[in-house]
Amino acid sequence: MALRRYRLTSSQIILYGFLLVVLLGGLLLSLPVASASGRWTSPVDALFTAVSATCVTGLIVHDTATYWSLFGQVVILALIQIGGLGVVMVAFLVQFVSGSKISLIQRTLLQDSIAGDSVAGIIRMSLFIVRTIIVVELAGAAAFYLVFCRDFGPRMGLWYAVFHAISAFCNAGFDLMGVRAQYSSLTGYSTNVIVNLTVMALIIVGGLGFYTWRDIAEHGLHFRQYRLQSKISLTMTCTLVLVPAALFAIFEYASCQPGQRVLASFFQSVTARTAGFNTMDLTKLTDNGVLVMIFLMMIGGCSGSTAGGMKTTTFAVLLASSISIFRRRKDPVLFQRRISHQTVHRAMAILTLYVAGCLLSAMVISAVEGQPVLYCIFETASAIATVGLTMGLTPTFGLVSKLILMLLMFMGRVGGLTFLFATVPGSRVESAQFPAEDVNVG
Repeated sequence: MALRRYRLTSSQIILYGFLLVVLLGGLLLSLPVASASGRWTSPVDALFTAVSATCVTGLIVHDTATYWSLFGQVVILALIQIGGLGVVMVAFLVQFVSGSKISLIQRTLLQDSIAGDSVAGIIRMSLFIVRTIIVVELAGAAAFYLVFCRDFGPRMGLWYAVFHAISAFCNAGFDLMGVRAQYSSLTGYSTNVIVNLTVMALIIVGGLGFYTWRDIAEHGLHFRQYRLQSKISLTMTCTLVLVPAALFAIFEYASCQPGQRVLASFFQSVTARTAGFNTMDLTKLTDNGVLVMIFLMMIGGCSGSTAGGMKTTTFAVLLASSISIFRRRKDPVLFQRRISHQTVHRAMAILTLYVAGCLLSAMVISAVEGQPVLYCIFETASAIATVGLTMGLTPTFGLVSKLILMLLMFMGRVGGLTFLFATVPGSRVESAQFPAEDVNVG
């Protein structure tokens, strides 16, 4: 009875696993060997960086290239890779390589961690994910090396290529370009076609979702044979890249040269959905541009991917639900498939959680820091959606604001509902029901 009382749920194991990695990473980053100056880093700043890296966010309080030593950068990259793969997936890999048997409970936990639909074939699926990640990251590093070898030399160029390939694929947004100008991200490569296209490709592939990869691998370009989730993920990804890119091209970057205008518009449209890189100065965006970025950040990438946010499928379900009400249909429909009311309720709960967390946190930070609330919403949306874009405010924040952002990043990476399921005691299933009564809404 005592053991059963303290048995952890899948949500709690995932949450505690991420927490353990964050604490270990924060401890390593606080050591003198982790900083370029050889001094101890404050526990808050070290923990903030560890949370941001493990949660593949990219918000930083110290410039990654100039503040951290090579050891510190390696720790950050390791945390990014663990955060992108997932703690459970990393634990599975260690166990698989060691030859240990994977139990049914462990398979179920692995299924939950990658948003799988069945325990059957979960080991094969997990190995497919790992192989795909290795191949894509190596391809990205090879493309980056063509540019970084020229700019930083063969050895340093290789390190820069590997670092940015992993960071981009995991949608982390950490960069090493501070050697040119601190906190500059990729602004120095705003017209470089290879860097722009490689970063965008890695972000999109990493944010599509593991099961979408499998559908593409198994069915090629036969879109009709894909699972419903893959159809939604691909359709929403294309829509959320093309439409915002057009808006940026018309309203934000109209004064740029044609080539830079196209690259900048597409890059900002892609990176806003949880990646965290930028090739243009975000502080020069109009308020409308800031709102578009916030909208994209909150939606995020696809379920079961390295990306964060509410997820494209959540937004699609909410959109389909609204359309069904407008057209007076009983159930929402996507690609000639009916969406269950349970899925709609789950999507509404996720929307409420993310919007409330973002807005309330922004109001508190605005009051504490004395900053415009719109810019604070940008920072909190970036944190909870694990994006990493910033208007330059995060490095200036005090202790309270940093703690709020850390909580938002952690919740965003673990998953809003997973975070609640792991921390809030579940209620017992009641056999009796309360009487129903309608309420007028709208």
